[in-house]
Amino acid sequence: MAHIPPRSRGVLEAQAETSYLARRVRLPVQRYIHTEALGGLILLAATIAALIWANSPWYDRYHEILETHLSIDLALFVVDLSLHHWINDGLMALFFFVVGLEIKREVLLGHLSTPRRAALPVIAALGGMAVPAAIYLIFNYGGDGERGWGVPMATDIAFAIGVLALLGRRIPMELRIFLLGVAVVDDLGAIAVIAVAYTESISFAHLAMVAGLVAIVMVANRVGFSHAAATSIIGFLIWVAMLKSGVHATIAGVLFALLIPAQPQYSKERFAQESESLIDDYREALSAGDREHSEAVLGQLEELSQGTESPMERLERLVHPWTSYVILPVFALANAGLHFSDVDLGSVVTGDVTIGVIAGLLFGKVIGITFFPWLASRFGIVELPRSVSWTSVIGVGFLAGIGFTVAIFISGLAFTDPALILNAQFGIMCASVLAGLAGYSILRMTSRSG
Repeated sequence: MAHIPPRSRGVLEAQAETSYLARRVRLPVQRYIHTEALGGLILLAATIAALIWANSPWYDRYHEILETHLSIDLALFVVDLSLHHWINDGLMALFFFVVGLEIKREVLLGHLSTPRRAALPVIAALGGMAVPAAIYLIFNYGGDGERGWGVPMATDIAFAIGVLALLGRRIPMELRIFLLGVAVVDDLGAIAVIAVAYTESISFAHLAMVAGLVAIVMVANRVGFSHAAATSIIGFLIWVAMLKSGVHATIAGVLFALLIPAQPQYSKERFAQESESLIDDYREALSAGDREHSEAVLGQLEELSQGTESPMERLERLVHPWTSYVILPVFALANAGLHFSDVDLGSVVTGDVTIGVIAGLLFGKVIGITFFPWLASRFGIVELPRSVSWTSVIGVGFLAGIGFTVAIFISGLAFTDPALILNAQFGIMCASVLAGLAGYSILRMTSRSG
């Protein structure tokens, strides 16, 4: 299902009236880009490419490229990171920035905006985080892999929604909303785990810098100051300060997203009222040949029109495609390259970390996402939508077991031992494939029976 954001579609349709390129190329490309399954397919292709490259004769070159150091040396600070860390700490901060925007939108305006609407996905997501972590610890408590309990808590929403999109219109909208709500709360949980559980040491001086920069943005929002370049520079400085504070730098993306204003400058009602009189003024100015006044009126109309979209909505609309089609595939290319040629596969398959991750993602997710809401429904706390069955909830539970990108990301924070990272990521990939197949099969079966 393709869904171009209405604002973007409107701009392209207007441009298509006069531009052959917009009509024949940009508009069709945008329709294709916003097909939900496409993001998952590109992510899958990047993963396969990474696995092939990492197990080819060019394996050494793969790691040489990732270990290439790039630095920014300014008077105030120096940031010197390998390409691998620029991807994991830098590009993924942009990914978590979009995640933060989505969370804020859902909490303020969307599926989590009221307690009644939020109850079902929140309870399901809590179960989908607690049970996988508990199952993982059954296999790893007290062992070398104990720190990896956060790995099976994660859900890759791009893959999960991509699989759901393959089923098309046979899936009720309420079920899709349920999966999105679960994923948003799951993302919030993953952010909390990254910030709390995988922070080794803290520099309070750099955290104070973060607080000062946040205060500047809050004051700017309060007085109505809005300048894209200045805001971007402050966002970058927040990222640098967070990177040097010891708290993982991706948290800067979430923090900065929460600072983006969620309310438009002008209401749509005000635009409707004022635009009519401004258009009349524009016609009068044209009739009188008053070019200067007509241009001024166009400026007012432009400001009114742009002001009806909040900065939060605009940034999510513009940045989201970049995360889906650039950032996440690049992350997969840099992190999914598991090297098996010199590895004892038997020890990897039977390792406690591997088993814990597979069991947590494949079984823990579906148990938590199904049992917690079912228990809550017995007590009258939540109620399933009429078009959603418990069997389809089980299918969604399996789709949530597609951990992939976020789970791989957390595994790199949890472990420093390459063997444990390999075991965790092997388990993530196996569980994600099996969970995706199981979820697709169950939902396809329920959609046929429905």
